[in-house]
This record gives sequence, C-alpha cells and structure tokens, in this order.
Amino acid sequence: MKVPKIWTFENKEVANNFDNHVREQLPWYDLATNAIIHIARHYVPTNGLVYDLGASTGNIGNALKSILKERNCTFVGLEKSKEMFDLYNCDYGQVVNEDIKEYNYKQYDLCIAFLTLMFVEPKYRIDLLDQLYEKLNIGGAIIIFDKLESIGGYIGTINYRLTLAEKVKSTDYKDIIEKELSLQGIQRPINYKLIEKYNPKLFFKFSDFVGYIIEK
Repeated sequence: MKVPKIWTFENKEVANNFDNHVREQLPWYDLATNAIIHIARHYVPTNGLVYDLGASTGNIGNALKSILKERNCTFVGLEKSKEMFDLYNCDYGQVVNEDIKEYNYKQYDLCIAFLTLMFVEPKYRIDLLDQLYEKLNIGGAIIIFDKLESIGGYIGTINYRLTLAEKVKSTDYKDIIEKELSLQGIQRPINYKLIEKYNPKLFFKFSDFVGYIIEK
C-alpha cells in the first residue's frame, strides 16, 4: 500500500488495504480484538445496545456478531470515512456514516473505541467522553483501546523500540518510517488524565498501546 504523505482514512487505497495494513503495523491487533470479545461478553445484556466507534470495515462487528445475535442486541457502528464506510462488511446491526463527535447517542450498555480516540482532535475528547459516560447504563462499560502518550526517560525509549522491533517482523522498514511521518499531527496519543476521573481498569498493555475498561 502506498502510504499517503498526510495520513487519512478518507483515501480509497488506505480503505482497500486497511485490514492487511493494520495487522502489519500492529502485530497484536487480533490478540487485542480477541480480548475485546472476551470482555464484551461480560457486559452485553439481552436486548442491549452496543456502539462501535470508528467501525472501519467491520472488525469489531464481526468479532461480536455471535454474542449480539444470541442476546438480541442492537448494534451500531459509527464510521466517519466514506471510503471505509463503503467497504464495511459486517452483516449484523447497522453502520452509520457519521462523526462520533456529532452523533446523538442513546442510552446504551457497551461502547467500544478501538484505536479511535487518538484520531479525535484533543479539544473534543473531554466532551465526547463525558457524553459517552453520561449515556452509559448502570452495569455497562466503555472499552477504550488506544495509544497512550509515551512515558519519559530511558524506559520511554525502550517502549518505542519494542514497538519497532515487533513491526519489522511483518513490515518493511521504509513503510514503517513513511507511516510514522504521515501521522504527524493526525494521530495524537491520549493522556491518562483524560480518563482517570472514570476510574479505568487496565486490561492490556504493549509498549505505548493500552486497553482500559470504564464501568458505571
């Protein structure tokens, strides 16, 4: 895949190659998806409502499909990119071509933001999370899986090199560098302070990538 100079999901080549590309760049992608399936099973109630923020081509929808069917749940995926939206291929629930910052959320039971918040402009993140938490039903959860701002010092260097060491197992060096440079100003890792007031529980960590559960 030719990496755009400035990264965007609103690009046909990116959308067409997304499923392979994300697994090359993030070798633990499927492991993280499986963890989300396991966690979701504990929070999805019968006749519940589940949101997938940044639905891409349907990874989370397909991963959760059997659980959602068994429990007769309503599932809504939100995808801002028209190019990604057009390639969405999950046959359960619905996908809406809308920005997650502007969507009118209903009371819901589970929300999954899988590699999504780091692509939301920082100035909108607090309001978005406050809205999501307000609409979350008692007993429900928000699953956030994202890139966290790097810690300082030598450990920060080690963490970054750990990510690179895993990427080069499946991706060309040139592609890694091009992707990193294309993300400048587009991918902004989240800060833990953004979510700490919700008392998040850590369930996954690899280098700077983390998974948290927020309950209500």
